[in-house]
Amino acid sequence: MSVNLRQVAQVLAGANDALIITDGEGRIQDTNVAHARLTGYTQDEVIGKNLFRLHGGLSCPDIYKSVWREIKRKQNWQGEISNRRKTGEIYPENFSLCAITDAEGRVQNFIAVMSDLSESHNLDSVAWKRANYDYVTGLPNRQLFLERLDQEIKKYRRNGAPMALLLLDLDRFKEVNDTLGHMKGDVLLEEAARRISRNVRETDTVSRLGGDEFAVILPECALLHVQQTAHDITESLALPFDLGDGDRCFISASVGIALYPDNAEDLNTLVKHADQAMYSAKAEGRNRFHFFLPAMQQEAQNKMSLTNDLRLAARRGELSVYYQPILDMGDGRLKKVEALLRWFHPGRGEVGPQVFIPLAEASGLIHEIGNWLSFQVIAHIAQWQQRFGQIIQVSVNRSPIQFDQGDALWLKQLAGLGLPGNCITVEITEGMLLKKSERIQQSFLDYRNHGIEVSIDDFGTGFSALSYLKQFDIDYLKIDRSFISEITVDESDKALTEAIIVMAHKLGIKTIAEGVETRAQHDMLRLFGCDYAQGFWYSRPVPALAFETILGRTQTEEGSFFFHSA
Repeated sequence: MSVNLRQVAQVLAGANDALIITDGEGRIQDTNVAHARLTGYTQDEVIGKNLFRLHGGLSCPDIYKSVWREIKRKQNWQGEISNRRKTGEIYPENFSLCAITDAEGRVQNFIAVMSDLSESHNLDSVAWKRANYDYVTGLPNRQLFLERLDQEIKKYRRNGAPMALLLLDLDRFKEVNDTLGHMKGDVLLEEAARRISRNVRETDTVSRLGGDEFAVILPECALLHVQQTAHDITESLALPFDLGDGDRCFISASVGIALYPDNAEDLNTLVKHADQAMYSAKAEGRNRFHFFLPAMQQEAQNKMSLTNDLRLAARRGELSVYYQPILDMGDGRLKKVEALLRWFHPGRGEVGPQVFIPLAEASGLIHEIGNWLSFQVIAHIAQWQQRFGQIIQVSVNRSPIQFDQGDALWLKQLAGLGLPGNCITVEITEGMLLKKSERIQQSFLDYRNHGIEVSIDDFGTGFSALSYLKQFDIDYLKIDRSFISEITVDESDKALTEAIIVMAHKLGIKTIAEGVETRAQHDMLRLFGCDYAQGFWYSRPVPALAFETILGRTQTEEGSFFFHSA
């Protein structure tokens, strides 16, 4: 193969790519201007030098061998290597080498073409960082976390070094977002990331999995060190957060810990068990850490089984509505009643609402079950109106999650039966007033337009949200039973209960006392001017048919109610 090298050099002299022409031994004979720009070496500095010694990337024996294998086989080589500029800077380079042979196949010359890949590598680096790091905290994200966790598991299989996984959930973070806004929430997340990172080693991995969830990988870590790290992290996160502009907040963290290989044999199981331990810490009161225990797995399986049964409970006829009368303290008449959902499981017996309602909320079944309850209640109200000629107002509890889907279905049923809106009272918790989401505000507007009344359940045990009471047109405050139970013997409970009643009346809101169990409690509440009361002293929750019997009896007794014997 005969090639005029001078002509080749002239053609490529103005090319953007760097060019080197060597003899058959690799000694440099010619270069172009682009080569000087790329490497910093002038033509005079490289003429006569050996390409393979000058070219930093080819100083690696493995690459050198690869080049010569390809040259002998195909007479050319191309690949990405690292090269060194005259300044000593290492840069990525696309390197092509072609052998020029004579008629007998002997190598006469080499032509090398080089181009700088730094810019594309930088772009790739930016894209990689965006794909693998959290934009708020700068920590590794879920994707990179899983990769590093997988690497640590593989490392254990090589050297037998155990590790620990910590999953953290920031307690009450959502309240910060809801009250102070997402920008302040991001400030909190950044500071939380810094505090967590300060309590771990350089070899550990701290990542943000999303939302208010963080993870820490502790490789080659003794059990006592794991415990101390979890303690230090929870302590640091319990300190106050200054968010700027005078905003200050307090949060805490619930931490779940799973050990590898003690608690799991694979990545997914390790993460699942750490998650179960974290929820156990949250259930025990938050602001603490909890190691995974095998019993948690059994509990998780029981919850899954119970949730699956709950999906079929309504169509199997296992759900029912119980009613607890609410007494008018002024005239002793029964004018209101609270609807309470009950689940009678064929194998487990009665499952308490404190058990199945959280399962329904976590699984999303709360929407279906809530609508079922509302339909049953509205049908009963219509039935009682037809039978007794009066409207009984029914209080129905609404989970915060139910507001995400709205109330169109049961509002339509209410209108279809010609029932007034005030036959329903929606009971919510105090915390709902702080959320002020667009969906919740729209729901409150719909309630007002339909004449539906709103009651704050368990008042006095949640957040102080007095400024929101009038803003949201609250009709009733239900004083929590924890105040009522000691009202006759505890001066603080007595004073607080009376203060709640006075405050509510000043705001034009009526009060309902929960958990009345004695005549003395009844008398004191009446003395304080409480409007309504419910509790075992009047009646336990009863099925719909039994409640109809009570309604019938009040008809014959001119509407007055009766007391159970003490």
